[in-house]
Amino acid sequence: MVKHHLFWPLTVLAALLLFNLIYSPDFFSVIMRDGHLYGSVIDILNFGSPLILVSIGMTLVIATKGIDLSVGSVVAITGAMACLTISKGSDQNALTLVLAAVGISLALSVVLGIWNGLLVATVGIQPIIATLILMVAGRGIAQLITDGQIITVESAKYEYIGAGALGTLPFSIFIVIAVFAAASLLTRKTAIGLFIESVGCKPTASRLAGVRSSAVMIVVYVFCGLCAGIAGLILSSNVSSADGNNAGLWYELDAILAVVIGGTSLSGGRFYLTGTLVGALIIQTLTTTIYMIGVPPEITLVVKAFVVLAVCLLQSETFRSTLAARWKTRHYPAEREVKRHA
Repeated sequence: MVKHHLFWPLTVLAALLLFNLIYSPDFFSVIMRDGHLYGSVIDILNFGSPLILVSIGMTLVIATKGIDLSVGSVVAITGAMACLTISKGSDQNALTLVLAAVGISLALSVVLGIWNGLLVATVGIQPIIATLILMVAGRGIAQLITDGQIITVESAKYEYIGAGALGTLPFSIFIVIAVFAAASLLTRKTAIGLFIESVGCKPTASRLAGVRSSAVMIVVYVFCGLCAGIAGLILSSNVSSADGNNAGLWYELDAILAVVIGGTSLSGGRFYLTGTLVGALIIQTLTTTIYMIGVPPEITLVVKAFVVLAVCLLQSETFRSTLAARWKTRHYPAEREVKRHA
Protein backbone atom coordinates (compact mmCIF):
# COMPACT_ATOMS: atom_id res chain seq x y z
CA MET A 1 0.00 0.00 0.00
CA VAL A 2 2.94 2.35 0.74
CA LYS A 3 4.16 1.96 -2.83
CA HIS A 4 0.84 3.16 -4.28
CA HIS A 5 1.31 6.57 -5.92
CA LEU A 6 -1.60 8.03 -3.94
CA PHE A 7 -0.47 6.82 -0.50
CA TRP A 8 1.86 9.69 0.44
CA PRO A 9 -0.19 12.51 -1.17
CA LEU A 10 -3.32 11.31 0.65
CA THR A 11 -1.33 10.94 3.88
CA VAL A 12 -0.05 14.51 3.63
CA LEU A 13 -3.51 15.83 2.78
CA ALA A 14 -4.97 13.97 5.76
CA ALA A 15 -2.21 15.36 8.01
CA LEU A 16 -2.96 18.92 6.85
CA LEU A 17 -6.67 18.46 7.46
CA LEU A 18 -5.95 16.94 10.89
CA PHE A 19 -3.74 19.91 11.80
CA ASN A 20 -6.49 22.30 10.79
CA LEU A 21 -9.00 20.36 12.83
CA ILE A 22 -6.76 20.53 15.92
CA TYR A 23 -5.89 24.20 15.40
CA SER A 24 -9.46 25.22 14.61
CA PRO A 25 -12.13 22.72 15.75
CA ASP A 26 -14.69 24.47 13.53
CA PHE A 27 -12.63 23.76 10.41
CA PHE A 28 -14.97 21.03 9.15
CA SER A 29 -18.16 22.80 10.16
CA VAL A 30 -20.38 23.55 7.16
CA ILE A 31 -23.38 25.81 7.52
CA MET A 32 -26.37 26.42 5.28
CA ARG A 33 -27.03 30.07 4.46
CA ASP A 34 -29.61 31.24 1.90
CA GLY A 35 -29.72 27.73 0.47
CA HIS A 36 -25.93 27.52 -0.06
CA LEU A 37 -23.25 25.65 1.86
CA TYR A 38 -20.44 27.66 3.47
CA GLY A 39 -17.34 26.51 5.31
CA SER A 40 -13.58 26.10 5.09
CA VAL A 41 -13.81 22.82 3.17
CA ILE A 42 -16.18 24.38 0.63
CA ASP A 43 -13.80 27.35 0.29
CA ILE A 44 -10.86 25.03 -0.42
CA LEU A 45 -12.80 23.31 -3.20
CA ASN A 46 -14.10 26.61 -4.59
CA PHE A 47 -10.89 28.65 -4.53
CA GLY A 48 -8.85 25.63 -5.58
CA SER A 49 -10.93 25.07 -8.72
CA PRO A 50 -8.78 27.22 -11.07
CA LEU A 51 -5.57 25.54 -9.89
CA ILE A 52 -7.10 22.06 -10.32
CA LEU A 53 -8.13 22.89 -13.89
CA VAL A 54 -4.70 24.24 -14.81
CA SER A 55 -3.05 21.22 -13.16
CA ILE A 56 -5.18 18.76 -15.16
CA GLY A 57 -3.99 20.31 -18.41
CA MET A 58 -0.41 20.48 -17.14
CA THR A 59 -0.51 16.75 -16.30
CA LEU A 60 -1.12 15.74 -19.89
CA VAL A 61 1.59 18.10 -21.14
CA ILE A 62 4.12 16.70 -18.68
CA ALA A 63 3.06 13.17 -19.70
CA THR A 64 4.46 13.94 -23.17
CA LYS A 65 7.75 14.99 -21.54
CA GLY A 66 6.87 18.64 -22.02
CA ILE A 67 6.01 21.55 -19.77
CA ASP A 68 3.82 24.63 -20.16
CA LEU A 69 5.06 27.75 -18.39
CA SER A 70 2.52 29.99 -20.09
CA VAL A 71 -0.64 28.83 -18.27
CA GLY A 72 -0.53 31.75 -15.82
CA SER A 73 -0.36 34.22 -18.69
CA VAL A 74 -3.20 32.43 -20.51
CA VAL A 75 -5.28 32.76 -17.34
CA ALA A 76 -4.63 36.53 -17.34
CA ILE A 77 -5.31 36.92 -21.08
CA THR A 78 -8.62 35.06 -21.11
CA GLY A 79 -9.91 36.86 -18.02
CA ALA A 80 -8.91 40.22 -19.51
CA MET A 81 -10.55 39.44 -22.87
CA ALA A 82 -13.80 38.32 -21.25
CA CYS A 83 -14.03 41.40 -19.03
CA LEU A 84 -13.11 43.73 -21.91
CA THR A 85 -15.81 42.21 -24.14
CA ILE A 86 -18.46 42.54 -21.44
CA SER A 87 -17.40 46.07 -20.49
CA LYS A 88 -17.88 47.21 -24.11
CA GLY A 89 -21.48 46.00 -24.18
CA SER A 90 -24.43 48.33 -23.64
CA ASP A 91 -26.13 45.78 -21.37
CA GLN A 92 -23.45 43.91 -19.40
CA ASN A 93 -26.03 41.50 -18.01
CA ALA A 94 -27.22 40.32 -21.43
CA LEU A 95 -26.86 36.53 -21.80
CA THR A 96 -25.75 36.73 -25.43
CA LEU A 97 -22.99 39.19 -24.51
CA VAL A 98 -21.74 36.97 -21.69
CA LEU A 99 -21.80 33.88 -23.91
CA ALA A 100 -19.93 35.79 -26.63
CA ALA A 101 -17.31 36.90 -24.09
CA VAL A 102 -16.86 33.33 -22.85
CA GLY A 103 -16.67 31.98 -26.39
CA ILE A 104 -14.11 34.57 -27.52
CA SER A 105 -11.94 33.95 -24.47
CA LEU A 106 -12.00 30.18 -24.81
CA ALA A 107 -11.28 30.44 -28.54
CA LEU A 108 -8.32 32.68 -27.72
CA SER A 109 -7.02 30.14 -25.20
CA VAL A 110 -7.27 27.43 -27.88
CA VAL A 111 -5.28 29.62 -30.30
CA LEU A 112 -2.59 30.13 -27.65
CA GLY A 113 -2.50 26.38 -27.06
CA ILE A 114 -2.08 25.77 -30.80
CA TRP A 115 0.78 28.31 -30.81
CA ASN A 116 2.59 26.43 -28.05
CA GLY A 117 1.89 23.07 -29.67
CA LEU A 118 3.20 24.17 -33.07
CA LEU A 119 6.39 25.60 -31.58
CA VAL A 120 7.07 22.36 -29.70
CA ALA A 121 5.81 19.68 -32.11
CA THR A 122 6.42 21.27 -35.51
CA VAL A 123 9.23 23.81 -35.11
CA GLY A 124 11.04 21.61 -32.58
CA ILE A 125 11.72 24.21 -29.90
CA GLN A 126 12.20 22.78 -26.41
CA PRO A 127 8.93 22.99 -24.44
CA ILE A 128 10.40 25.09 -21.62
CA ILE A 129 11.67 27.69 -24.11
CA ALA A 130 8.61 27.63 -26.37
CA THR A 131 6.19 28.21 -23.51
CA LEU A 132 8.54 30.68 -21.82
CA ILE A 133 8.06 32.94 -24.84
CA LEU A 134 4.31 33.07 -24.31
CA MET A 135 4.77 33.29 -20.55
CA VAL A 136 6.71 36.55 -20.97
CA ALA A 137 4.73 37.95 -23.89
CA GLY A 138 1.40 36.88 -22.39
CA ARG A 139 1.62 39.31 -19.51
CA GLY A 140 2.23 42.10 -21.95
CA ILE A 141 -0.71 40.96 -24.10
CA ALA A 142 -2.98 40.90 -21.04
CA GLN A 143 -1.91 44.41 -20.09
CA LEU A 144 -2.44 45.60 -23.66
CA ILE A 145 -5.98 44.20 -23.56
CA THR A 146 -6.73 45.93 -20.26
CA ASP A 147 -4.70 49.04 -21.23
CA GLY A 148 -2.72 48.61 -18.04
CA GLN A 149 -5.82 49.10 -15.90
CA ILE A 150 -8.02 46.79 -13.84
CA ILE A 151 -11.24 46.26 -15.81
CA THR A 152 -14.33 45.83 -13.66
CA VAL A 153 -17.68 44.55 -14.88
CA GLU A 154 -21.14 44.46 -13.41
CA SER A 155 -22.69 41.34 -14.81
CA ALA A 156 -24.53 38.91 -12.57
CA LYS A 157 -24.56 36.27 -15.32
CA TYR A 158 -20.79 36.42 -15.76
CA GLU A 159 -20.25 36.49 -12.01
CA TYR A 160 -22.22 33.24 -11.78
CA ILE A 161 -19.30 31.29 -13.37
CA GLY A 162 -16.95 31.87 -10.45
CA ALA A 163 -19.16 33.06 -7.61
CA GLY A 164 -22.52 31.47 -8.38
CA ALA A 165 -23.97 28.28 -6.94
CA LEU A 166 -25.70 25.29 -8.46
CA GLY A 167 -27.89 23.69 -5.85
CA THR A 168 -25.99 24.12 -2.62
CA LEU A 169 -22.43 24.08 -3.96
CA PRO A 170 -20.34 26.66 -5.88
CA PHE A 171 -20.74 26.34 -9.65
CA SER A 172 -16.96 26.20 -10.17
CA ILE A 173 -16.85 22.81 -8.43
CA PHE A 174 -19.16 21.35 -11.08
CA ILE A 175 -16.94 22.78 -13.82
CA VAL A 176 -13.96 20.98 -12.29
CA ILE A 177 -15.92 17.73 -11.99
CA ALA A 178 -16.97 17.95 -15.65
CA VAL A 179 -13.44 18.67 -16.94
CA PHE A 180 -11.86 16.01 -14.70
CA ALA A 181 -14.43 13.40 -15.75
CA ALA A 182 -13.98 14.25 -19.43
CA ALA A 183 -10.17 14.09 -19.19
CA SER A 184 -10.28 10.82 -17.25
CA LEU A 185 -12.71 9.15 -19.67
CA LEU A 186 -10.79 10.30 -22.75
CA THR A 187 -7.40 9.22 -21.43
CA ARG A 188 -8.40 5.98 -19.68
CA LYS A 189 -11.28 4.68 -21.77
CA THR A 190 -9.92 5.54 -25.21
CA ALA A 191 -6.56 5.15 -26.94
CA ILE A 192 -5.66 8.83 -26.40
CA GLY A 193 -4.11 8.13 -23.00
CA LEU A 194 -1.97 5.37 -24.48
CA PHE A 195 -0.86 7.65 -27.31
CA ILE A 196 0.11 10.39 -24.82
CA GLU A 197 2.14 7.96 -22.72
CA SER A 198 3.83 6.45 -25.78
CA VAL A 199 4.84 9.92 -27.03
CA GLY A 200 6.18 10.73 -23.56
CA CYS A 201 8.20 7.51 -23.43
CA LYS A 202 9.72 7.64 -26.90
CA PRO A 203 8.39 10.04 -29.55
CA THR A 204 10.41 8.50 -32.37
CA ALA A 205 9.37 4.94 -31.56
CA SER A 206 5.73 5.95 -31.25
CA ARG A 207 5.93 7.69 -34.63
CA LEU A 208 7.43 4.58 -36.22
CA ALA A 209 4.63 2.57 -34.66
CA GLY A 210 2.07 4.70 -36.45
CA VAL A 211 1.23 7.25 -33.77
CA ARG A 212 1.13 10.83 -35.06
CA SER A 213 3.21 12.21 -32.22
CA SER A 214 3.09 15.81 -33.49
CA ALA A 215 -0.71 15.80 -33.57
CA VAL A 216 -0.86 14.26 -30.10
CA MET A 217 1.44 16.94 -28.70
CA ILE A 218 -0.52 19.77 -30.32
CA VAL A 219 -3.79 18.39 -28.95
CA VAL A 220 -2.29 18.15 -25.46
CA TYR A 221 -1.08 21.77 -25.51
CA VAL A 222 -4.46 22.92 -26.84
CA PHE A 223 -6.22 21.09 -24.00
CA CYS A 224 -3.82 22.67 -21.48
CA GLY A 225 -4.52 26.13 -22.92
CA LEU A 226 -8.27 25.49 -22.80
CA CYS A 227 -8.07 24.42 -19.14
CA ALA A 228 -6.11 27.60 -18.35
CA GLY A 229 -8.72 29.63 -20.24
CA ILE A 230 -11.57 28.17 -18.16
CA ALA A 231 -9.54 28.88 -15.02
CA GLY A 232 -9.13 32.50 -16.15
CA LEU A 233 -12.89 32.86 -16.57
CA ILE A 234 -13.50 31.48 -13.07
CA LEU A 235 -10.90 33.77 -11.50
CA SER A 236 -12.04 36.96 -13.24
CA SER A 237 -15.75 36.26 -12.79
CA ASN A 238 -15.24 35.53 -9.10
CA VAL A 239 -14.03 39.09 -8.52
CA SER A 240 -15.88 40.65 -11.50
CA SER A 241 -12.66 42.19 -12.73
CA ALA A 242 -9.52 41.48 -14.74
CA ASP A 243 -6.01 42.31 -13.62
CA GLY A 244 -3.57 41.62 -16.42
CA ASN A 245 -0.57 42.01 -14.15
CA ASN A 246 -1.49 39.77 -11.22
CA ALA A 247 -4.16 37.34 -12.43
CA GLY A 248 -2.82 33.80 -12.55
CA LEU A 249 0.56 34.84 -11.13
CA TRP A 250 2.71 31.76 -10.20
CA TYR A 251 -0.04 29.42 -11.35
CA GLU A 252 2.38 27.60 -13.62
CA LEU A 253 4.62 26.72 -10.68
CA ASP A 254 1.76 25.64 -8.44
CA ALA A 255 0.39 23.48 -11.26
CA ILE A 256 3.77 21.80 -11.81
CA LEU A 257 4.05 21.17 -8.06
CA ALA A 258 0.55 19.67 -7.99
CA VAL A 259 1.45 17.34 -10.85
CA VAL A 260 4.72 16.25 -9.21
CA ILE A 261 3.09 15.75 -5.82
CA GLY A 262 0.45 13.61 -7.53
CA GLY A 263 3.10 11.15 -8.67
CA THR A 264 3.50 12.09 -12.33
CA SER A 265 7.14 12.04 -13.39
CA LEU A 266 8.62 15.07 -15.16
CA SER A 267 10.39 12.64 -17.50
CA GLY A 268 7.03 11.77 -19.06
CA GLY A 269 5.51 8.48 -20.05
CA ARG A 270 3.14 8.04 -17.11
CA PHE A 271 0.53 10.32 -15.60
CA TYR A 272 -2.02 10.21 -12.81
CA LEU A 273 -4.94 12.63 -13.01
CA THR A 274 -6.29 11.56 -9.61
CA GLY A 275 -2.89 12.18 -8.07
CA THR A 276 -2.83 15.65 -9.63
CA LEU A 277 -6.25 16.36 -8.14
CA VAL A 278 -4.95 15.40 -4.69
CA GLY A 279 -1.78 17.44 -5.25
CA ALA A 280 -3.77 20.56 -6.12
CA LEU A 281 -5.94 20.07 -3.06
CA ILE A 282 -2.79 19.78 -0.92
CA ILE A 283 -1.50 23.10 -2.24
CA GLN A 284 -4.83 24.86 -1.76
CA THR A 285 -5.27 23.37 1.74
CA LEU A 286 -1.74 24.43 2.59
CA THR A 287 -2.44 27.97 1.36
CA THR A 288 -5.62 28.11 3.47
CA THR A 289 -3.74 26.76 6.48
CA ILE A 290 -0.96 29.33 6.15
CA TYR A 291 -3.45 32.19 6.04
CA MET A 292 -5.47 30.72 8.91
CA ILE A 293 -2.57 30.41 11.35
CA GLY A 294 -1.47 33.95 10.55
CA VAL A 295 1.87 33.37 8.84
CA PRO A 296 3.18 36.72 7.55
CA PRO A 297 2.72 37.10 3.78
CA GLU A 298 6.46 37.68 3.36
CA ILE A 299 7.31 34.08 4.26
CA THR A 300 4.21 32.35 2.87
CA LEU A 301 6.04 31.12 -0.20
CA VAL A 302 8.95 29.88 1.93
CA VAL A 303 6.64 27.83 4.14
CA LYS A 304 4.89 26.42 1.09
CA ALA A 305 8.22 25.51 -0.49
CA PHE A 306 9.39 23.63 2.61
CA VAL A 307 6.16 21.64 2.87
CA VAL A 308 6.24 20.74 -0.82
CA LEU A 309 9.89 19.70 -0.41
CA ALA A 310 8.89 17.45 2.50
CA VAL A 311 6.14 15.86 0.41
CA CYS A 312 8.50 15.19 -2.48
CA LEU A 313 11.10 13.67 -0.13
CA LEU A 314 8.47 11.39 1.40
CA GLN A 315 7.49 10.24 -2.07
CA SER A 316 11.10 9.51 -3.05
CA GLU A 317 11.78 5.80 -2.63
CA THR A 318 15.53 6.46 -2.71
CA PHE A 319 15.27 8.97 0.13
CA ARG A 320 13.12 6.62 2.22
CA SER A 321 15.47 3.68 1.58
CA THR A 322 18.53 5.74 2.55
CA LEU A 323 16.80 6.97 5.70
CA ALA A 324 15.74 3.44 6.63
CA ALA A 325 19.25 2.07 6.01
CA ARG A 326 20.81 4.75 8.20
CA TRP A 327 18.30 4.00 10.93
CA LYS A 328 19.05 0.25 10.84
CA THR A 329 22.83 0.75 10.95
CA ARG A 330 22.79 3.47 13.59
CA HIS A 331 25.28 3.12 16.47
CA TYR A 332 24.93 4.83 19.76
CA PRO A 333 28.10 6.44 21.22
CA ALA A 334 28.10 4.01 24.16
CA GLU A 335 28.07 1.00 21.83
CA ARG A 336 30.98 2.40 19.78
CA GLU A 337 32.90 2.97 23.00
CA VAL A 338 32.40 -0.64 24.10
CA LYS A 339 33.53 -1.97 20.71
CA ARG A 340 36.74 0.08 20.74
CA HIS A 341 37.73 -1.27 24.18
CA ALA A 342 36.96 -4.84 23.14
